[in-house]
Amino acid sequence: MNAIPFDATANAQVDPHALHGLSAKLAPLFERVFKPLLDPQRGGRNRGLLGAGIAVLIAISLALPATGLVLLKMLPSDNKSEFQLVLDMPAGAPLEQTAAVLRELGAYLATVPEVTHYQAYAGGAAPINFNGLVRQYYLRAQPEQGDIQVNLVDKHHRSEKSHAIATRLRPELQQIAKRFNANLKVVEVPPGPPVLAPIVAEIYGPEAQGRAAVAKQVRALFEATPGVVDVDDSGASAAPRKLLLVDRRKAALLGVSQQAIVSTLHTAQAGEDVTYLHDGSKYPAATRLQLAPEKQGDLNALLALTVRAAGGQLVPIRELVTISDGLREQTVYHKDLAPVHFVVAEMAGKVDSPLYGMFAMRGKLADIKTPDGQGLSEYFIRQPLDAFRGYALKWDGEWQITYETFRDMGLAYAVGLVLIYLLVVAQFGSYLTPLIIMAPIPLTIIGVMPGHALLGAQYTATSMIGMIALAGIIVRNSILLVDFINLQVRTGMPFERAIVSSAVTRAQPIILTGLAAMMGAFFILDDPIFNGLAISLIFGIAVSTLLTLIVIPTLYYMAYRKRLHLLTGPALMGSQA
Repeated sequence: MNAIPFDATANAQVDPHALHGLSAKLAPLFERVFKPLLDPQRGGRNRGLLGAGIAVLIAISLALPATGLVLLKMLPSDNKSEFQLVLDMPAGAPLEQTAAVLRELGAYLATVPEVTHYQAYAGGAAPINFNGLVRQYYLRAQPEQGDIQVNLVDKHHRSEKSHAIATRLRPELQQIAKRFNANLKVVEVPPGPPVLAPIVAEIYGPEAQGRAAVAKQVRALFEATPGVVDVDDSGASAAPRKLLLVDRRKAALLGVSQQAIVSTLHTAQAGEDVTYLHDGSKYPAATRLQLAPEKQGDLNALLALTVRAAGGQLVPIRELVTISDGLREQTVYHKDLAPVHFVVAEMAGKVDSPLYGMFAMRGKLADIKTPDGQGLSEYFIRQPLDAFRGYALKWDGEWQITYETFRDMGLAYAVGLVLIYLLVVAQFGSYLTPLIIMAPIPLTIIGVMPGHALLGAQYTATSMIGMIALAGIIVRNSILLVDFINLQVRTGMPFERAIVSSAVTRAQPIILTGLAAMMGAFFILDDPIFNGLAISLIFGIAVSTLLTLIVIPTLYYMAYRKRLHLLTGPALMGSQA
């Protein structure tokens, strides 16, 4: 077996009479492209320039997320027909005040043209959904807590998406809430797995007061960061608490039981059905005994209620109890048996990816003072091993979901590449040829990242799914080119001429199949969730297909031009000496 000599000016020409259709039109173009790359004297330098140019394009594409031209996010905001307002009044606020604030918010919502109707819930949770289940909204049953479920017109009858509407309404709604010293969060239905909040900081430490002090500083950092909104934490504000203690000695002397005192106070506030009106209807109406709503929060009115003593006289409750002042107890949250204090927030504005808000705050964590003076440790993917040794912050929320999703898909991508390599090794009987065939896979990023930047789209999990799919498409194109080169050489065609002929002959089926896949992706380009997949397929196929037609033949030529006589089996190339 001997290598075949090649004259780039004579043997690289493709017979135009043997071609037709698109191949005949592309033949002169490929001849001009490959002529400098296969030139015996200057081909090495030209191939080096081609490789350097591709490397620069890959580096520029990778730099787009770092410069902010392409934003990274788990999933883009969906276009739903609803969102929710979660209201937290100052601790201890009566139910009537919470309802009054909800009415103020509802009056503003009634002026928004995109809002069809809304439902307000004071002292209780809105109908539970999956998002509310994860965020534990079903536990909201205090008088100072309220929800408003907002329904929008159908997405086909409005120009803005639900995320844009919620972002536009948030400042005015929060301004109304601030007038009553309330905290308002605008909660959207997440497009993917729900989390406690898009940005979550978990504060661990040995003492509850220390965790609360650190959480207060972290919350101040959240509120000072541009774009970070709906800031809240799991601690409750200090609220006075009145504890009525029954004077058992005096009650016993008067013949009044403790149960009578408790029952009277409970009836005054919660109400009690004492009898029924039998008016002939199927279901008799209950007669409910209860204090007037405007007096239920008045301590003096409650203490003025009377109970009947053993002698028959009525005794005011204020004579039978003593009042003890205190503070409401703080709720202690645990995660994996470790006590934790949560600080939560949302990201809104031009950059609405929680990852950027989280990393914007990291540099200032060193300024946070901890009670033990040792500073605040920082964790990203796991909790501290010992939550009682020092104070630590663990980032959670959408960051954790993003990390786990991209990690798992990255591992799946790697496993897929290994399987592709093994299949190609079995087909061509070579360990080098599969590497050449798979070399264009990184070229997809040259189309994917600039495509996202051009359309102003975020790089999401669906975008990465598109890149994984592109690996198989590009390998298929490479196999077509390499197999055609081998086929032509086995028929006696000079190696260099087979290189050019493969690009010319296989360009038409490769381009047509690529266009078919791109056209299919156009139908999901306007989908708010899967547009990342469409962008990856459209721009990735377009750029990588054009580059593959040049890069694969060139790499194959570089790898085998000096050792054709060593090839055997399915990859046998050359001619009989």
